[in-house]
Amino acid sequence: MSDYRRYFVPGGTFFFTLVTERRARLFADDLARDILGSLMRRCLSRYPIDTVAIVLLPDHLHAIWTLPGGDRAYSMRWRWIKREFTRVWLAADGGEATVSQAQRSERRRGVWQRRFWEHTIRDDKDLESHFDYLHFNPVKHGYVSRVRDWPWSSFHRWVRQGHYQADWGGAAQTPDLPGNAGE
Repeated sequence: MSDYRRYFVPGGTFFFTLVTERRARLFADDLARDILGSLMRRCLSRYPIDTVAIVLLPDHLHAIWTLPGGDRAYSMRWRWIKREFTRVWLAADGGEATVSQAQRSERRRGVWQRRFWEHTIRDDKDLESHFDYLHFNPVKHGYVSRVRDWPWSSFHRWVRQGHYQADWGGAAQTPDLPGNAGE
């Protein structure tokens, strides 16, 4: 059995990857995107964080969160979001992957992979590289040839705020990105 540990830094900034079970393309569905967005807003209004950046792809999402000072409960937030999404999605007759008997005995459903991947942001350079990685992800996966063409991304907010040029990250100009970052 693996010795799986998370690194908790109160008030820290973290990069996350959450993946659907068997990489099912749940978020290609408008209803799934709407449910997830609504639940994330609900959770984060109760348990505030700063969503620095986010991108939603058909089978996974990446997010960068900064927690309030003294707060280290990012796992509680993701657990709540995943649990509530699963409940609402299945109640709306959303699909799920087949799960094994062992998974059923653990009361798991075939909506999300069991865990999520997290990386503690160490400094400004690390933040910038993960920030770019997250926004470039739709191009990396071949969904679009230009970052600006992917609608489910905080990239557009950062263009409006002047952090990115609207033409940043086209397929011809691959930014300097960190390694695999959990995918």
